[in-house]
Amino acid sequence: MNEVLEVIKRRRSIRKYLPDQIKDEELSAILEAAIFAPSGHNEQPWHFLVIQDKELIDRMSEKAKEAMTRSDIDWIVKIGQNARRHIFHNAPTVIVVSGRKGSYSALVDCSAATQNMLLAAESLGIGSCWIGLANFFFQQEEEAKRLSIPEGYEPFYAVTLGYKDPSYQPIAPERKRDVFAYIR
Repeated sequence: MNEVLEVIKRRRSIRKYLPDQIKDEELSAILEAAIFAPSGHNEQPWHFLVIQDKELIDRMSEKAKEAMTRSDIDWIVKIGQNARRHIFHNAPTVIVVSGRKGSYSALVDCSAATQNMLLAAESLGIGSCWIGLANFFFQQEEEAKRLSIPEGYEPFYAVTLGYKDPSYQPIAPERKRDVFAYIR
């Protein structure tokens, strides 16, 4: 099978990492993959903030969880209340993906860049997870200001990166197969 298709099928969301920091060369390759994502009108409306400061990552997790306890959605409240849960899964690297406000399709373009990062990481043997719950941190303006996201950009997601803990072996869920239609 084609190597790209194999990587796509093999990639899983990793939620348990070894504490070792990924190599700079690996990080650079992952970020390079991100900026080669397609974007509407070639605007490339993204910004990537790489965080490798464990104390900051832990603070972001705690502040996000505090906000989650005020949600109207039960499962989000439960995650926020779980003292052992770390929303970034104790990953040594977190990348905040932001999009330029007013751009034609910043959210979609940043999503494509995020997927490129996830696939590039898998191709290098590095675990990754797309973290939507990071939004609970971003919604707290005073906390989010600490990240120094450039003026005119809005943080959308976070991506965790790290070496996979071999004791964590996620299984691919069955895929829905009745989702195709053809007009020929």
